[in-house]
Amino acid sequence: MKIAVAGTGYVGLSIATLLSQKNEVIAVDVIPEKVDLINSRKSPIQDEYIERYLKEGNL
Repeated sequence: MKIAVAGTGYVGLSIATLLSQKNEVIAVDVIPEKVDLINSRKSPIQDEYIERYLKEGNL
């Protein structure tokens, strides 16, 4: 399933991370710095699980 998540704050990024484990997810944000961080496999928020998933997960 293809899913789009608007916003990459605590709620949006948490939902996107969870859903991306079994679905194709696109997360969008209006803040370019957040987008750049996520594209570089770095989390814009402090969350151990999200940081690990971005670092090791299949994006």
